Amino acid sequence: MINSPLLLLTAPGDRNIPLLAELRQILTIVIGDSAEDFARTARDAEIILNWSGSLALLRDVFLMSRRLRWIHSRSAGLEQTLFPALIESKVIVTNGGGVFSPSLGEFALAAILYFAKDFRRMIRNQMAGVWEPFDVTMVSGQTLGIVGYGSIGRAVAARARALGMRVVALRRRVSPTSEDPLIDEIYGPEQLLEMLSHCDYVVITLPLTGQTRSLIADSEFSVMRKNAVVINIGRGPTVDERAMIKALSENRIRGAALDVFDREPLPQGHPFYSLQNVLLSPHCADHTPDWLENSMRFFLSQLERFQHGETLLNIVDKRSGY
Repeated sequence: MINSPLLLLTAPGDRNIPLLAELRQILTIVIGDSAEDFARTARDAEIILNWSGSLALLRDVFLMSRRLRWIHSRSAGLEQTLFPALIESKVIVTNGGGVFSPSLGEFALAAILYFAKDFRRMIRNQMAGVWEPFDVTMVSGQTLGIVGYGSIGRAVAARARALGMRVVALRRRVSPTSEDPLIDEIYGPEQLLEMLSHCDYVVITLPLTGQTRSLIADSEFSVMRKNAVVINIGRGPTVDERAMIKALSENRIRGAALDVFDREPLPQGHPFYSLQNVLLSPHCADHTPDWLENSMRFFLSQLERFQHGETLLNIVDKRSGY
């Protein structure tokens, strides 16, 4: 058993924390959602698990925790985790990257088939009692572009290859050793426009950093094919919403499937609700019945590594932001 307390950042009455009994067998847990909740224990803590705490709370608790060695974020995204003092510190940060990749890969596949087979039209006609045969599209042989090729991108690529799609990907670093059996061609950041111009489907899996904010904007939409579908399962602000709404409204691209947005919940009256070429998911594409348990099981495996002095998985490059 680890001698120092684990600081678990979430509401004390949070009922969505699985495997707590198993966790308590390993170490003492202090749960809270305010700095005051940790006033007496933070000075001895070596580990923080940010289950659902805010960025402000994490920063406050971090500054109180002088012996801190490791912070784990349940989420793969790090907008609620990274701040200057933490980035400059020697504290290791890990995240939940990879835990949610399979379900997000399946969502991307579902979105591709949704547009290829025009399920919206089928449902609309069924509800109206209309018998109206129409042509559908084969995805086999079409080109899927993945912007941001990490664990989610690989999950998407594996499923797209099974459908016979041609898969291309954009990576921040491209080297002679970047070959991947799932990918037909790899592009560097400076080749984004070129890659997009060849794609029938574009899946965006980017984290949100200073470099990725509004990466897909007017210039990017202007080179896309008229039949292109954009699928965002990364972070909402990586795509310029204004530019996307304009492209969709003018039918310059075929459609978009979105699980993430600039503002969440998506405000009432937002144009996305009324656009007929948009498929909306309320940021729950990875919410399988066991998603929280899987998150905790991954943390428990990390905790065992920490306890035995082994290298942790998913160590974040704090300066890069992922």
